[in-house]
Amino acid sequence: MALTAAGVPFTVHSYDHDPSHPSYGEEAAEAMGVSPDRVFKTLVADVDGVLTVAVVPVAGQLDLKALAAATGGKRAAMADPALAERTTGYVRGGISPLGQRRRLPTVVDESATLHETICVSAGRRGLEVELSPGDLTELTSATLAPIGRG
Repeated sequence: MALTAAGVPFTVHSYDHDPSHPSYGEEAAEAMGVSPDRVFKTLVADVDGVLTVAVVPVAGQLDLKALAAATGGKRAAMADPALAERTTGYVRGGISPLGQRRRLPTVVDESATLHETICVSAGRRGLEVELSPGDLTELTSATLAPIGRG
């Protein structure tokens, strides 16, 4: 695992994924008994033709205008799910900001810094990794910006 190689402290959380649950992120928070403010979803957007990863709390939504601004772009839209899966190497609902097939520009919502640790997908539905926001931003070369909205 990339985190082990980087010498980063982390905890893996596994749970039984329920395919009928309406929200992957909320399901993860409930299953782990963690506040939805600390569980972050990984979304792939198209910013001026460049696939970009946005990491935002599951309790809120991605502000596409803020994402575009954070990357110096003009317009952002959600990426085609099939393209996101092919590019990252992960399935929707299990896309991780770490270990992607092709490293994409990444923006993490600045609210992550309010927590000692946050949880993000570990690459499949039902598997999360908990690590510090600083380690996540360093490992993904991410920018911190206010891209989430409640």
